[in-house]
Amino acid sequence: MEPLKLLICNDDGIFSQGIRTLANTLSQAGYEVTVVCPDRERSATGHGLTLHHPIRAEIVENLFDTQVVAWSCSGTPSDCVKFALSAVLKSLPDVVISGINHGSNLGTDVLYSGTVSAAMEGAIEGIPSIAISLASFSSKEFQPGANFACTLVQQLVSHPLPKATLLNVNIPPVSQDVIAGVMITRQGLRRYVEQFEQRIDPRGKSYYWLAGELVTEIEQPEHLHLPSDILTDVQGIQHNYITITPLQYNLTDIEGFKYLYKTGWLDTYLS
Repeated sequence: MEPLKLLICNDDGIFSQGIRTLANTLSQAGYEVTVVCPDRERSATGHGLTLHHPIRAEIVENLFDTQVVAWSCSGTPSDCVKFALSAVLKSLPDVVISGINHGSNLGTDVLYSGTVSAAMEGAIEGIPSIAISLASFSSKEFQPGANFACTLVQQLVSHPLPKATLLNVNIPPVSQDVIAGVMITRQGLRRYVEQFEQRIDPRGKSYYWLAGELVTEIEQPEHLHLPSDILTDVQGIQHNYITITPLQYNLTDIEGFKYLYKTGWLDTYLS
């Protein structure tokens, strides 16, 4: 039997420890691994694409396990997945994995995340996809996340996801023996106190730097279709659980759709 083909990408860039740990662990587990990721950090680029500049890409050697084929790309994380599927790989991969991101992607963070957007690009193409993040900017405990990715890939083979679903996985920043378990969660809410700090450059011109502080104590929202006793990803990670949150790119608001019809919003235009 041929090994599963995995496409691995990220938004932290080709030199990040998270993607090296993930790619090397999966390669050593017997998977056929191709890495295509940005040539520098492209965090918080969301699902942006490069349309007004050329995309430059090249093979990278001596950074990964000898069995890993690696490319760096000047584009965004979503660019990298599109480029890989159209110009690098001869056939579609069995799984797309984005990460391991250095920092969490919890709650509403997923709307800005390049990590999640890269995995979403795989889901749009109908490929089982995973975004995986280490929920800390200071910890470098990437190995537990890489080990879990091996387990999760096998689970996807045994129990395929519905099409257009991706799994957003967050790993608590603790050693393997302290992880409390694995929890399926719903998407939570994260808020920040944001400010634009004004600074002066060496030429005397002002510029602004976006800064912000996470609001840690915040009430998590109810979900319209899930019981309130199902914890959010924000809550699960606080108890040292690996959180798995299924996401989809279809953003249609069912309740809003019903409300517009029920209240007769369109009557004026249809009469």
